[in-house]
Parts: sequence; structure tokens; C-alpha cells
Amino acid sequence: MKFWKKFVSLGLIMSMSISLMACGGAETTETTETAETTETAETVKPSGEKRVITIGTWYDHFYDSTNTDIYENPYVTDEEQAEMQLANVRAIEEKYNVEIKFVNLTYQGVQDSINTSILAGAPDCDIYEVDLQFGIPAALNGYATDLSTVLPEDSDIFADQNVMKYIQIGESEEAYLMKAVAAETTIEATYPLAFNKQMLDDAGLEDPRDLYARGEWTWDRFREYMLTLTKDSDGDGVVDVYGFGSDYQNLFGGLLMSNGATVASGTTQTVTNPEVGEVLEYMYNMYNVDKSAYPWYADDFDTNRLWYKDGLVGFWVTAAWIMDSNKDADLEFDVCMVPWPVGPSGNQETNKMKNVTSGNAWMIPSGVEDPEFVYNVFYDWTNWYNFDTEYRDSNLSWWEDAVITEENFAVMEELGARENFDLWNNLGVAYDLEGLITGVITPSQFQETYKQLYQDALDAFFK
Repeated sequence: MKFWKKFVSLGLIMSMSISLMACGGAETTETTETAETTETAETVKPSGEKRVITIGTWYDHFYDSTNTDIYENPYVTDEEQAEMQLANVRAIEEKYNVEIKFVNLTYQGVQDSINTSILAGAPDCDIYEVDLQFGIPAALNGYATDLSTVLPEDSDIFADQNVMKYIQIGESEEAYLMKAVAAETTIEATYPLAFNKQMLDDAGLEDPRDLYARGEWTWDRFREYMLTLTKDSDGDGVVDVYGFGSDYQNLFGGLLMSNGATVASGTTQTVTNPEVGEVLEYMYNMYNVDKSAYPWYADDFDTNRLWYKDGLVGFWVTAAWIMDSNKDADLEFDVCMVPWPVGPSGNQETNKMKNVTSGNAWMIPSGVEDPEFVYNVFYDWTNWYNFDTEYRDSNLSWWEDAVITEENFAVMEELGARENFDLWNNLGVAYDLEGLITGVITPSQFQETYKQLYQDALDAFFK
């Protein structure tokens, strides 16, 4: 990987347009042959009238058939890569007798198009970019093509996954949603544990990354560290520095995975499982028994993510977007990342570390003409680098700058490589984790209160 280059997102530039253009219906004509992907033999160009492959997104993507110059992408900095991407579009046009057209529908516009056009049996677009928050329900309710029914078993998406992989939803083997394989898609939506290196050094605590390397970074050690770091720093009799401080949602998610636990990973709720009870008990004790976590500030949820900036907590939950938006590179202490400590029911070798129910994916809607052909065109567009991953992953400047060090980047890579599927935060269940950490409800009361709510939500989700 080539580190520390200027930002460009290789055809996935996030310039959040507010355009409300409609896809206008994917222009389709009859073709007599299905093209193979670039990983197979030479393809015979389809006969007949040129087909337009329309791709509905919620932010601007580059490059497609409307582009003739690399600088039509206003963010381009790597001219070589841009030229490769644009040349790839021209090759795809020739190979498949197609035009590729990206249309920025906006975030809400994508959802509206999916809910109206697909249900009517005439999808506006051949492919949609989806947020998994609404993409998973759409897929499970029949709005997406199951690629396992239209692609050969040895397709890259099922076999080597060099360019594309599919997202397994729960226990299902269907392939409704696909993602490009790249360093960026691996590290996105990862939430590692961060710590203030100077604070730990001053307290004489060993670097938790070294503990993790030796298999000794456990919940018990984490608890010891939090208790040690919690103190009255100015001697006025009031504790003002805490071992941990962050939002309870990401704390709960991280602890679940670190203990090998899930709440809603299949058709049956598991919030009542003992390992989930251990997570709830650990959180409850942090705030109410040990009091080693910064007291919850109910007036503003996001404020709880920011205690670390003033050196008020030793550990917190972070992400690249948090570090970038809060200018962590300018802080007076080193921000370091470490994987989550291993819980009593967890296993360092097998614990999952990234919940894939959030983030971006692509889907080919039900009702699209010749979905295998559409997939092959999109596969080739995605594989602009012709399997040379040095090109594909060479522009990660935004991520690298945001997380500051190569060591932090490596932690996010490790988390991203261990994918988990748990819908605990995607089902619309109004859980009261705030009540848990403020002592209003106990762990057992939480489990009893939400077991039926989660089961009802899963029944509706997987119907």
C-alpha cells in the first residue's frame, strides 16, 4: 500500500449531491448472448441495439459513459488511475455494446425508487447503491435478485472473491447484496477501541496492543485498566478522569462481538442468551458499580463521544470519521487503537469484529432484464484495475490521514476482515441501554423486557 497520498476515492467520490434526478427507467433491448466476466474467456459482443446500464446512487460516482475527460471528476488527483478507470469504461462499452450511466438519486431518492418502481414490476435502475439499513429489508422482502440463482457457481463473487463478494444475511445462503472487495470497503464501518497513550504511560500501564499480541487483552484486564485510570486528578475530592467514556451503542456492539455474542443474527432472538447477559452485566458494572465510565450525559448523545478530546477518559470507541471530524491528529496526546478485549465467552481467534449490517452495498433489483449480463458489466466496471490490487488500494489518503498511524490502520484492517451479522440495532426496537448504564434497569430486566420485542421484530424482518 502506498501511504499518505492526497485524497481521491477511486470512482467512489462522496460529494453528497442533492440532485433529485430520476433514473428514468433502464433502457433495455434484447441481447442474444450473455457476456462473461473479465476473469473468464474472451466475450462475444452482444448483438442488437446498445443497452444502457443505469445505476442509481446517492452520491456522485466516476467514471461512466457520460465522461470523456478525467477532470470531469472534480476531485481527481491520481491521473494515472483516473485514466485507467476512464479507459476501462471505453473497453466495457465496446465489449458489451452498452453505455453505463450513474444517476445520483440522493439517499432518500434511492429508497423511494426501490419502494415504488420495483414493487410495480418495472425497476427504474439496473443496479442500486443501498445502505444496508434499508438494503437488507429490501432484499429479504423480494426486491433484489438472488445472484446465486443467475450466476455460475464458480463466479468470483462465490469463489475467489478477488473483485466482488456477497453479504450473507443471517443463516441464508442467498446472495442479494454485493460489495466490491477493496481495502476501503474492508475498513469502513469499523469501530475499534481507542486509548490515550500518554495517560496509560503515566499510570504505568502496559500498552494494550502488546497484551493483545500475547493473548492477554481480556475483559478482566480492561476492567483493571479502567479502575486504575479513574481518579480525582486535581485533588478536590471529585473524580474528574475516567477509564472509559463513549456512546453506549458502540460500546454494546463491541462488547457483544468480543464475547462471541449476538442479539439478532438469525430468525430467533438471542438477547436472553447467557453470553449477552455477560455483556449487559459488564456494562452495568462499569457505570454503576466500578463507576469507571464517565457518567452518561443525557442532554446530548454525541457529547459522550467527545470526552476524550479533553483528556477526560483513557479509553473510548472510535472510527475514522470520528477521528477526522474531531481533528484527532491535532490533539496533544497520541490516539492509539486496539481490538476489543476478549470476554469470558469469547475467543480471540474466532471473535467477529465488524458488524456488516451497516455500510454500503449494491443490489440488482428483481425484474431487471438479464441480471447476469448486468452483473458482468458492473463486475468489469469495478475491476478497472484488472486484478492489480496495488492500483486498487493505493489511494487511501483520507483514511490514513484520519487515523494518523499505520498501526491504527492495521487495527481497522483486522477488524474489517472479521465480519459479523447482527441486526440488534437495525430492527426498530427501542431498547433502553441508557436505562441500563444509569442503573434504572438491571441486566436481567433488560433481557426479559426485550426478548419478545426482538422476536417480534425478527419475525417481521424475515417474513
